[in-house]
Amino acid sequence: MARTEDLPEQLRHGIADLECPSFEQTPFVMGPPLAQRRVALVNSAAMIERGGQPFRVDGGEWRPIARTASTDDLLISHVSINFDRSGFQRDINVVYPIDRLAELASAGVIGSVADTHFTVMGSDDPADLAEAASQMISAFRADQVDAVLFTPV
Repeated sequence: MARTEDLPEQLRHGIADLECPSFEQTPFVMGPPLAQRRVALVNSAAMIERGGQPFRVDGGEWRPIARTASTDDLLISHVSINFDRSGFQRDINVVYPIDRLAELASAGVIGSVADTHFTVMGSDDPADLAEAASQMISAFRADQVDAVLFTPV
């Protein structure tokens, strides 16, 4: 994993100068016990299915990943000179812990696993992802998701 101090100076300052978004609403933090929650994943690895169109840089894109998607067919299209793919290549669950969620559901630790998960490009400006976040929230509500695990890369 790259450390900020190891990045080229221009990139380091560009990241440090990004404005963090502020939100008017307080996050929802109450709810049923974890054993009753339906859990979805969102990662910032810009994952695509084999043969799919790679993510564009600074596009604010997002893509759904079906729970039934073959993990052998999922690739990372994240573009960064500082991104280490070796962990993902050994075990997809480092980035997309779908197998771990299934195990937790089987053990009764979580209620169930969502039908659809999402991926974004982690190097995008968070402000560009506001519309994507709204659309993901709508999809989560339709799937009765009440917990989301964000796995940044």
